[in-house]
Amino acid sequence: MRLIHWQKIGHIILLLCYCAISGFSQFQANYDESKIPDYKLPDPLLAEDNTKITNSKDWIEKRRPEIQRLFQTQVYGITPAMKYSMTFDVQTDQNTLDGKAIRKQVTLYPTGNPQDYHIEMLIYLPKGVSTPIPMFLGLNFSGNHTVHLDPGIKISSHWKENMKRSPKTESIDPETTRGSASSRWAIDMILKRGYGLATIYYGDIDPDFDDQFQNGVHPLFYTQGQTKSKEDEWGSIGAWAWGLSRAMDYFEKDPDIDQRHVSVMGHSRLGKTSLWAGAQDQRFAIVISNDSGCGGAALSLRRFGETVGRINRSFPHWFCDNFNQYNENEDALPVDQHMLISLMAPRPVYIASAFEDRWADPKGEFLSGKYASPVYQLFGKRGIGVDTMPDLNTPVGHTIGYHIRSGKHDVTDYDWKQYLDFADRHFQK
Repeated sequence: MRLIHWQKIGHIILLLCYCAISGFSQFQANYDESKIPDYKLPDPLLAEDNTKITNSKDWIEKRRPEIQRLFQTQVYGITPAMKYSMTFDVQTDQNTLDGKAIRKQVTLYPTGNPQDYHIEMLIYLPKGVSTPIPMFLGLNFSGNHTVHLDPGIKISSHWKENMKRSPKTESIDPETTRGSASSRWAIDMILKRGYGLATIYYGDIDPDFDDQFQNGVHPLFYTQGQTKSKEDEWGSIGAWAWGLSRAMDYFEKDPDIDQRHVSVMGHSRLGKTSLWAGAQDQRFAIVISNDSGCGGAALSLRRFGETVGRINRSFPHWFCDNFNQYNENEDALPVDQHMLISLMAPRPVYIASAFEDRWADPKGEFLSGKYASPVYQLFGKRGIGVDTMPDLNTPVGHTIGYHIRSGKHDVTDYDWKQYLDFADRHFQK
């Protein structure tokens, strides 16, 4: 559990450093609904030439590409085209977790060369279930070995490198962190319900600190003479989303995995990531956001809790540099996050909030689902289906699902039960 405590302390220290450097210590979050400024959301069904989108064909061919381009150039950055042929190596154990699961550990080589960059993916599949198996996929914060006590899970070399970057963590024994994040993954529940789980340490794709993108996968795509991303090119969220799509590339080649029924899920900054991955890669059948907040499911124009300016100053590497022009200038944004949700249509999407997580603006997350619903109607689908936020621990929705549970910023068994029920319903399982 020491790693989790250190992460919390480290995040606080990081925030204080940014505040001291930028003079940002004056920030006061607004948690008063009466102080939310007047705002007008951009219309997802109004094209840039002011024509109204009234059918799914025009949405797919005209409006959806406009919205996706705006998110690419103004928020998350443009993801470069895959220019390599990825290869992978698979190690399989047919009898893990007391005989309940098959464990696969897949090393992905994005350039196709085992001597170059690599990414480690952990997969658990339930035993005694007919294949191919539907999957949940998500990135983890602290290393694959932290999602379960299983002693057979490999410890990422990138995790070890990241620990060495700080004198506070360089002497940590990796074994003391094994299973430290298991409460967030509900692996037994997932397997019992007949699903598999795949996860990747997000630091395997890009480390979560501002290094001008000198580490991680970004340099693999630099043009000759380039040393950092351009103003409209991908930040860390874009890179992490890219990594989720590389997992999908592998799933398409594994006969044990049902590539048509993969749910991508993320929490907090990785919830922002799962949404952006789902918006770009329509192979994801269900997209799940858990407490993703500003830059995720929450409406930016509300300026409730964390704001665009605050997130950009605290974490300058997450988004593209162009997003900085909207610091304390949200009214100039050509998009808001309900339009990100709309990019999933007609695929199911689930948005989850936590009552005590005001920083992430639960109401703003709900409203994104509500205002994305008209796009789903173009496809004959029901969206969130209600006009007002539901009571605590009372899931609502149809093709767009939503709940706000009691408790804090976290992933709990309650959340996972809703995601499994949602997948059952939409996969007709």
